[in-house]
Amino acid sequence: MDRQPTRQPYQYVRTALAEPDWRRLPGWRHVTAAQWRDAQWQRAHCVRSARQLRGVVGSLLTDRFYDELAADQAGFATMSMLLPPQMLNTMAPHAPTVPQAFTEAFLADPVRRYMLPVRADRHPRWPSHPKAERDSLHEAEMWVVEGLTHRYPTKVLAELTATCPQYCGHCTRMDLVGNSTPQVTKTRLALRPVDRQEQILDHLKRTPSVRDVVVSGGDLANVPWPQLETFLLRLLELESVRDIRLASKAVIGLPQHWLQPRIVEGLGRVAAVAARRSVSLAVHTHANHVQSVTPLVAEAARALLDAGVRDVRNQGVLMRGVNATPEDLLDLCFALQGEASILPYYFYLCDMIPGAEHWRTPVHRAQRLQEAIMGYLPGYATPRIVCDVPQLGKRWVHQAVAYDRERGISSWTKDYRTAPEARESTDLDAVLDRRHLYYDPVDTLPEPGRRWWSEQPGAPSSAPPRKDTP
Repeated sequence: MDRQPTRQPYQYVRTALAEPDWRRLPGWRHVTAAQWRDAQWQRAHCVRSARQLRGVVGSLLTDRFYDELAADQAGFATMSMLLPPQMLNTMAPHAPTVPQAFTEAFLADPVRRYMLPVRADRHPRWPSHPKAERDSLHEAEMWVVEGLTHRYPTKVLAELTATCPQYCGHCTRMDLVGNSTPQVTKTRLALRPVDRQEQILDHLKRTPSVRDVVVSGGDLANVPWPQLETFLLRLLELESVRDIRLASKAVIGLPQHWLQPRIVEGLGRVAAVAARRSVSLAVHTHANHVQSVTPLVAEAARALLDAGVRDVRNQGVLMRGVNATPEDLLDLCFALQGEASILPYYFYLCDMIPGAEHWRTPVHRAQRLQEAIMGYLPGYATPRIVCDVPQLGKRWVHQAVAYDRERGISSWTKDYRTAPEARESTDLDAVLDRRHLYYDPVDTLPEPGRRWWSEQPGAPSSAPPRKDTP
């Protein structure tokens, strides 16, 4: 006798990946499949301004939308606009090609919400938390040489470049990465790339306690391959290094880059050396919604694995309006794991940078989300939801040692020294006892908590004037 499946809070249905048809957009009506697969064509046709966006989408977006986009760039944005065609094409993939209907679908689109924010997205009273900071994780304070953050005892972050092939609105390194905006004059790396890399390698030679190196930026896809390959091969000469993780959101936003034969062949050479030395070589990427996972993304991930990379892993960011429901997270994870060979790894709470309050999720909701996604995915492919606590580091969302839900203040501890603490010879017991604070978005708090924050230094005096939604 046939049995009906038991009804579950989430119902898994295998769904094939699909590449949205870019020819639905007026500016790309005559773009061929060969052009679309070409990394240089993608880079040359990135959207960097409202004018260029209009050239692609035209009158499918209303004038009011473009006005709101310009207002956000002028008054709120911490990142300049940079959208590869691949990423833009995953926005509103099934929207009717009628201006008002397309605009409504485009505004509601989860990928658009974090890649192309408009003024109407920002919270009208609390666009930024009073405790928001440009370098919210204090990474630059932990530089042991320029671009090398030493926050954990055995792990470092090497920032080789301050540019990316795409700029996400919620970028945690908004203080360093990308072009300046009216709101943010960016910090600049002072050293030439070759000199910075030399200092990084020299420090690692003298610090054998470091076994794990995350090579990032910016984005490695913007580092010329010969330069990157040379750096990685020299890194592999260090006996103390046992793990190398290459960070590139371009696997999602510009998979064409990682499909170039010269890149695949070069990565194969690096992977072969890593295998001989029994060093784990992995690639970490950044997908936040299932729409971004397309056949080209899956092809790029498999090319990386075929080249000898041990794992391709995803580190997403938990954001309201994008992926902060169990269904959204599970849809994304099943597409990554089951269809694209990308391992779901982390989802971070959105960092406390300026302008991010409409994206950020309170700790208690993140805790419930972690519980809600358990039991569906294989254990090794069930992502951990983590909070990157300022001046501390990653902590699972259930590791808070105290939590004032009314005011949204959580406290966290650690069991190691950061590089500044080690330099200052801070008493170890004091380091381990110190409480590090993280703050929920004010608009998610109960009324007494919102009132309390309204009375604190840095609180906005009143809601700014707001035009209607475009």
